[in-house]
Amino acid sequence: MTDNGDASGGHQGRLGNLELRILSAVVVGAAALLLTYLGGWPFRLLTVVVALAVFYEWTTITGRLAADRQHVILSWTLLAVVLVMLLTGTAAAPLFAVLILALVVSSVYAMLRDAGPWTTAGLAYAAVPAAALAFLRGSDWPGFVGVLFLFAVVWATDVFAYFVGRALRGPRLAPGISPGKTWSGAIGGAAAGTLAGLLVALFAGASVGLAAMALVALCLSVVAQLGDLFESAIKRRAEVKDSGSLIPGHGGVMDRVDGLVIAAFVFYLMGAMLSGADMPSRGFFLP
Repeated sequence: MTDNGDASGGHQGRLGNLELRILSAVVVGAAALLLTYLGGWPFRLLTVVVALAVFYEWTTITGRLAADRQHVILSWTLLAVVLVMLLTGTAAAPLFAVLILALVVSSVYAMLRDAGPWTTAGLAYAAVPAAALAFLRGSDWPGFVGVLFLFAVVWATDVFAYFVGRALRGPRLAPGISPGKTWSGAIGGAAAGTLAGLLVALFAGASVGLAAMALVALCLSVVAQLGDLFESAIKRRAEVKDSGSLIPGHGGVMDRVDGLVIAAFVFYLMGAMLSGADMPSRGFFLP
């Protein structure tokens, strides 16, 4: 995500950058939707690739904060174990047990080496949302609709926060973290995200009431914006503008999925409480 009220640069520069952002978003979004529709190992592969990219960018931008190379190598190894299990379709209970063990091992190593929390935090930031997304999708219709619902909320929040913030401006949301974000953009994004999620729930057939789905969508929209601010805080601490340069007009993968990764985990927890850890989307959508 980007600052929703950024007004820097000339008109032509903004236009060119906006066109590039839109084109990149369309290409990335279309690929994500196709893999979501396919489900199974293609979608799990998508979550694995995103997790690898996120952890690479995290360890790159926090390198000056977490300089213990051995800890980074250990955490890469632990991440690989978790992602191989995810790719092969391991059930939720054993996968999350191994993931928790990996985080414990990484944390203990960091304490023994006085390496700080950054690499372990990055391991969690990359692996936990990947697992959440994979189990949200599953292999059935509720999983497909559940991920569409999540995408609709997060993407609508992102787009409308950007354009409403640019149009209305007003008071800054968090000037010490991301000076370009405004309250008008945050409110506009939350309203759009809620409406987008409600439309998906209405047409797909929700297993809970539409009022409850609207509340879920609003919660996820707010969480997505908090995820955006969290990533902005990490980049500010690391003194970098973007997490990378892989996606034209957007920066790195972390810049593109900063809201999604947090929202996916929260949505997974909600669904897991309703219908179990292996099929969380069934708590919200009809088979």
